[in-house]
Amino acid sequence: MFKKPLADLKTSAPLRSSDRRKLKQRVVETYSLSPEVGDLLVPEGLLTQKFSTHVNEHGVAYLSSESDPLWFTLGKGSDELIPTVYTLWKYPELLPFLSTPSAVVPKLIGGADLMIPGVVQHSPFLHPNQLVSITQYHSYPKLGPPLAVGRMAVSNDVLNRSDRGDDVKGKAVHVLHTWKDHLWDMGNGRKMDVPAPREVVEREQAEGATENDAKQQPVGGIQEQIEDGTGAEDILGGTQPEASGSGTQTQPATDAARPVMTTLTPEDVSHCLRSALLQALQTTLKSLPPPSFPIPASTFWSTYILPSRPAYALGTNGLSDSNQIDIKHSTHKTVKTFLKAMAKEGLLKLKESKGDVLVTAVYPAHPAVGSHRPHRTVQSVGAQREKAEERERKEKEAEEKKKGEIQVIELWKPHGSTVAWFVAAGKDTSSLYTMPDIREIFNTYVSSKKLINVQEQQYINVGEDPALASAVSAKNEDIPEFMKREETLKRIRDHMQPWHETRVVGSDAVRKKGHVRPIFVTVKIRQGRKAATLISGFEPYLLQAEELAEELRKLCASATSVTPLPGKSSDLEVMVQGKQIKAVTDLLISKGVPKKWIEVADLSDAKKK
Repeated sequence: MFKKPLADLKTSAPLRSSDRRKLKQRVVETYSLSPEVGDLLVPEGLLTQKFSTHVNEHGVAYLSSESDPLWFTLGKGSDELIPTVYTLWKYPELLPFLSTPSAVVPKLIGGADLMIPGVVQHSPFLHPNQLVSITQYHSYPKLGPPLAVGRMAVSNDVLNRSDRGDDVKGKAVHVLHTWKDHLWDMGNGRKMDVPAPREVVEREQAEGATENDAKQQPVGGIQEQIEDGTGAEDILGGTQPEASGSGTQTQPATDAARPVMTTLTPEDVSHCLRSALLQALQTTLKSLPPPSFPIPASTFWSTYILPSRPAYALGTNGLSDSNQIDIKHSTHKTVKTFLKAMAKEGLLKLKESKGDVLVTAVYPAHPAVGSHRPHRTVQSVGAQREKAEERERKEKEAEEKKKGEIQVIELWKPHGSTVAWFVAAGKDTSSLYTMPDIREIFNTYVSSKKLINVQEQQYINVGEDPALASAVSAKNEDIPEFMKREETLKRIRDHMQPWHETRVVGSDAVRKKGHVRPIFVTVKIRQGRKAATLISGFEPYLLQAEELAEELRKLCASATSVTPLPGKSSDLEVMVQGKQIKAVTDLLISKGVPKKWIEVADLSDAKKK
């Protein structure tokens, strides 16, 4: 939303005390806050400032006395107050959260929405259009500071399906505002350091924990919570055991009652292990062929029961993690006793042999298996965590590889008919600009000059501005009345002078006039029927001909030579005998040349014909 500079930014004005009190009351009521927290988030001395985004979305920003944006609204007449990252750093518990790997954060800042596969952990009870914050993933119990604000695109149920390992794709959050975007940059505090991750405080450590605390408890990863409205049955995959001595079932956690990590009773552990067996009978054991039996008890236990344990457990005393679901902590005490109890219930069949127990059959058609509600398992949690870590590792490797690449940047300089337009836009005509720079200048210019066509906003009223009309008009062409936005931008760029910049790690950047050209790798037939691979156009990438020839001689075990390129006294051509396109391409890429700047052609077959 704010990835580009704000257009039509009005002058800020002080907010009257009465309006500030009304604003505070709205915040307190909307987010269920105490008056003291309301004073923190809606301080005295607020300023208001109207703005328009680059997509012509109108809004109002509420700034602190230091000009830091604290709240904003979007849309004409909208009264929904959206907190900024500045506000969330003051009070991170304000919104439910989703966490994502560190490699995803730059993409969010660049304007991307958060996709479902990028969610590692999330708060419970999420629903579409709900405001949420996005944090960088840290292992529980640590939570990173909010780095973005957005609206949920899906419900909690969809995220939970992804948590269970289902291949769910699509957007999780429509991002509205991020750290380091142009709304953030309005503030004087834009250079402040990102807060350190904080630890989630459990209820035993903080008496008086509020309803908002539940927003900060993660679902996903190792620690889990109850899904919205499902209660204990969704957590454990069955009916929750009665509290010892009470005769009543434990009440499921709600949004107003935050679950607490506690110690499981032996009865709780036994119930979890039974749920693990039911889960295995529904999944991995269901399709097991008869020749697989008999199975030793130890193998059956480690292969089917342990991976199917619930990743979380709602016991008599509250929520706990899977580490406590151990046979030694159950009422059975041993695997043999547990399996005998399950056999007595009719879930499997056992046979004793030389003091050991063998599982000879399982019964997936048992009524208890049919009534079992699936839960998220330890195995699926571990798989998702490994998948997230692998994705982050690959993204980091890609970033590291990109750092070693030769950076080729296309640039343009104001020239000819475009000079007057850059002057009108208040820009330096001797500077070089990238395409994103030109686009940003153009968008700001047409917005400030009100040149966007009212009926068709993809069109620009070019004829209303002499400087712009001159910049886009071709020679001997009548000045067009209006033109599509992209066509207008293309014409401005085409009328500018092309330059390019080459950057290599450890060397100064080199700028040259003209379009950047690819490196040509061409196979031709020379001297009768002998094929040769020719490499040219490598000079802009700061590669030396003699070094290339020597490396290719060793790599291809073929003769090489360096000769002047026909018709160009300063440029050289490297020749290596044989069809060596792959070897040459791999060598160039290893030297940091981006693949898109390598153009290959095999003309050997054409020569034979």
